[in-house]
Amino acid sequence: PEIKKTSAGKFAIDIDNDFQPIYVTTDRGKKTVADLKKAAKTASEILLATDEDREGEAIAWHLLEVLKPTVPVRRMVFHEITKESITKAVESTRELDVDLVDAQETRRILDRLYGFEVSPVLWRRVSGAKSAGRVQSPALKLIVDRELERRAFVAATYADVDAKATKTSGEAFSIALSKLDDRRVASGRDFSEDGQLKSDAILLSEESANALAGALGAPGVSPVVSKVEAKPYTRRPAAPFTTSTLQQEAGRKLRYSAQQTMSIAQGLYENGHITYMRTDSVSLSAQAIGAARAAATSLYGAQSVPAEPRLYKGKTKNAQEAHEAVRPAGDVFASPSELGSKLRADELKLYDLIWKRTVASQMVDAKGETVTATLEISSLPATADVAFSKAEWSASGTVLSERGFLQAYEESKDEEASEDRASAGSEAILPPLSVGEITAISEIAAKSHSTQPPARYTEASLVKALEERGIGRPSTYASIISVIIDRGYVFRRGTALVPQWIAFPVTRLLQERFSDLVDYDFTAELEEDLDRIARGEYKRSEWLHRFYFGDKDHRGLKDVAIAATEEIDARALNTLEITPTINLRVGKYGPFLEVTDEATGEVTNVNLPPELAPDELTPEKAQQLADEPPVVDRVLGVDPETGRDIVAKKGRFGPYVTEILPEPEAPAEDAPVKKKKAPVVKPKTASLFQSMQVETIDLETALTLLALPREVGLDPESGEMITSQNGRYGPYLKKGTDTRSLDAEEKIFDIDIAGALARFAEPKYAGRRQASALKTFEADPISGKLILLKDGRFGPYVTDGEINATVPRGMSLDDLDFEAAVQLIADKRAKGPAPKRVAKKKPAAKKKPAAKKTAAKTTTKKPAAKKLATKTGMPKKLTITEEGE
Repeated sequence: PEIKKTSAGKFAIDIDNDFQPIYVTTDRGKKTVADLKKAAKTASEILLATDEDREGEAIAWHLLEVLKPTVPVRRMVFHEITKESITKAVESTRELDVDLVDAQETRRILDRLYGFEVSPVLWRRVSGAKSAGRVQSPALKLIVDRELERRAFVAATYADVDAKATKTSGEAFSIALSKLDDRRVASGRDFSEDGQLKSDAILLSEESANALAGALGAPGVSPVVSKVEAKPYTRRPAAPFTTSTLQQEAGRKLRYSAQQTMSIAQGLYENGHITYMRTDSVSLSAQAIGAARAAATSLYGAQSVPAEPRLYKGKTKNAQEAHEAVRPAGDVFASPSELGSKLRADELKLYDLIWKRTVASQMVDAKGETVTATLEISSLPATADVAFSKAEWSASGTVLSERGFLQAYEESKDEEASEDRASAGSEAILPPLSVGEITAISEIAAKSHSTQPPARYTEASLVKALEERGIGRPSTYASIISVIIDRGYVFRRGTALVPQWIAFPVTRLLQERFSDLVDYDFTAELEEDLDRIARGEYKRSEWLHRFYFGDKDHRGLKDVAIAATEEIDARALNTLEITPTINLRVGKYGPFLEVTDEATGEVTNVNLPPELAPDELTPEKAQQLADEPPVVDRVLGVDPETGRDIVAKKGRFGPYVTEILPEPEAPAEDAPVKKKKAPVVKPKTASLFQSMQVETIDLETALTLLALPREVGLDPESGEMITSQNGRYGPYLKKGTDTRSLDAEEKIFDIDIAGALARFAEPKYAGRRQASALKTFEADPISGKLILLKDGRFGPYVTDGEINATVPRGMSLDDLDFEAAVQLIADKRAKGPAPKRVAKKKPAAKKKPAAKKTAAKTTTKKPAAKKLATKTGMPKKLTITEEGE
C-alpha cells in the first residue's frame, strides 16, 4: 500500500530518491537467473559477452547485480560471431562501461516518465488513444503533417508535347518541347502547392498542346540541332550500410518492413554471416576493406578497385562511430552463391544486398558523359490555333564509359512522384549529334498531366526522415513503426503509411499542450543529451531532475502534464471541419461525419467507409456521403407461423435477417422476490448469401434462410439424417459429427439426397471447406507459393498456405496489390506465431489455519529499497511504450 502512494508505484521509479529505478525479476526470468547462479558457482571466471551497445552493456550490468559473483568477471565485446573475432574478444577484455549503462538507464527512465505522464492525458481527451512516446509521437507527427499537406494540396493541370526525332541515318531519340518564342513551357515544378503557376512559363492546355503537336508534326517541319553540350559524369558508390540505410534499402529493393529487415539481420548475425546489425557507423575495418577489395578484384578485375582504399565518414546527426558498418562477417567474404544452400530465401536476399553494397563501396567511380542537345524550329506554320512562331526542343542522356561500382550494385531512390521530364530522360542514350544537323519528327504526342501531392512516407522514407532529424536511434526505428501501426494510429496502403483519423487529435493535443515533446529539434537535442551522458559529460540524475522538475529556464514535464489537463475542450479537439455544415468527429467507436441541416439545425451522424484515407475526404466526398440515404432496418413482413416481424439488417459481420421477439411481460407485483431464472430466448438469425442484399431480399427468402438447417434426407446405411446449412466457414452438409463442404451457398437448397451421399463418399479435406480466393497473386518470394486473397470469418486476409495475414481495416481490397500482399505476409512472418494460451491450474483449497497463541507484537523495519522492489505493481490499464534501445 505504501508504494502505491509514491512515485515508484506509478513509474517503478523513485523520483524522490535520485530517480532510482525499481527492478523486479519477472516470473519468466527467475528460472534463467537461478540457472545462471548455479552455473556461476562452479565457474572459475565469468565472461560477459552481451552486445556492444547501450542495451548490451546494461544487460551485463544487471547480470552482475543479480548474480553477485565471487569469481573474476571480464567484459568481452565483439561485432561478429566468427572464431577469430571471439578469440580476439576473449584476449582483449575490458571493464564495464558505467557511463554507457547510465545512458541506457536514463533512456528507459525518460521514456517511462514521458509515457506515464503524457499518455493519461491522451486517454482522458481522445477516445481510443493508446499511448504517447518520446520518438513515437514525433514520428506520428511527421506522418500526420504529410497527410495535412496532401489535404491542403490543390492539383493543377497542364499539358506538354513529346516527340521522337530521327537522324538521316535512321537513329531515333526522344525530345521534349521546352520553349515557345523563347519562353519556357510550364512543367509540374512551376506550380505551387495551392495549384497556382509560380513562374512566367507558358501554360499549355490539352487543347493548345494538341494544336501545337499538329503544327510541329506537319510535313516539312524539321528540328535543327542548335546546341550540343557534353559534361563529364561521375558517380561515387554509396557508403556501407548502417542500420538505418539497411532498413531503407531493404524496404525499397526487397519490400521488407523495417521490423522484418531487423529480424532477418538478427538471424544472419547470430549465425556468423554478417557483423552486428545495430550501428550508425559507415566505417570498415582494415580487414573488411581488404576482403571487399579482394572480392571486387576477383569478380571484376584489378581495374575495378582504386589505388587507395575508400574511407567513409558518417553524416548522420548524433551518429556514434562505435561499431563497424553492417557487412559480411570474416576476413574473406562468402559470396551469396556460396551461402545459397544454407540460407532461407529472405535471408539470402538480404545477405546479397549487404554483400553487394559492401563490395561496391570499395570499387572505382562510375564515369561517363552527360550530353544535352537543343533543337530549334525557327518558323512554325501559321494556323488559327497556334499563336507561336518559334519552338525549341531539348534532349538529354548519359553514356557511361566506365561502369565502375555499378557492376556490383546501384542504390535505389525513394518513391517520390517525379513531375520533371528531365529526370526521366537523364538515363536515355543520345546518338552522336552535331550543330546544324537536320532531323525529322517521326512520332509526336500531346499529353495532359496533373500535379501530384507530396508522397506519403513509406517505412524507408520515414526512417530516413527520422535519421536526418536526429530523432531516435537506428535500433529503435523498426519498433517505433510497429508501435504506431499496432496502436491503430497508422495503417499501410501498399508501401505507404497512412494516418488513421485518431492520429489527428492525438497529434493536435500533443502539439498544443506538449509542444516541446513533439518538436523535432527538441527531440533531437534530447538524443544529443543522452549521448553526452554516455560519454560521461552529463550526470544522469541532474539531467533527469531538470527534465522532470524543470529549472528557472523552462518548466519540467511534471508541471507541463498537470497544466495540460486543464481547460481542454475534448469536443473541439476531436473535431475537424470539412464544410460549414459537415464536421469530421473522432468518437468512442471511431470516426464519423456530423452533418447539420441548415434549415432545421437537426444533426445526423454518417459512418465513414473504413478504406477512405484522410486526404480523400474532400468537401465534395463528404457531401456525397451525407446525401446518401441512411441504411435502415427493412421490415420484410410477418412470419405466418410465429406472428413475429422478420427484419433485414446490416451488422458488424455483414447483412442478416432476424425475427423480432415480443417484449417480455412485466412480473406481477406479488411475485416472489427470488425466482428461478427463465431460459433466455434468442431470436433466430441467418446471414444473407453473398448474392443477396438487404435492400432487395424478400420475406419468402428470409423465411427460407431462417428455417435452416434443411433436412436433405436419411442415409440409407446409417439411418442418420443429412442436413444442409450455412456456417462460420461457409455452406456444408452434416451427418452426425461428419461434415462436407459445399461449393456454393445456393446448393444448400438445391442438393438432393443422391448428391449429398456422393459428397460424403468423397474424402474429407482438412475437416472444412477452403475459402474461395477473391484474388490470386504471384508466388511469395519466401515460400515460393501462390498468394491468395480470401474472405474469412474475421474479414479478408492474404495467405500463401503457410502464413495467414489479416488485411488491415482501412485498406481497400482494390488497392491490395502483389507488393502489399507480400508485405502483409512478411510482417506476420516476422512477428512469429502467437503464443499459446496455457490453462491456469485451479488453486488448491486453503486449509483453515489453526488458532495461534497471541504473542507480543514485534515490528521489523525492512530496507526501503527492498520494500520497493518486492511491492512494485504497475497499473493494469496502462499501455506505455518504452523506446530505449
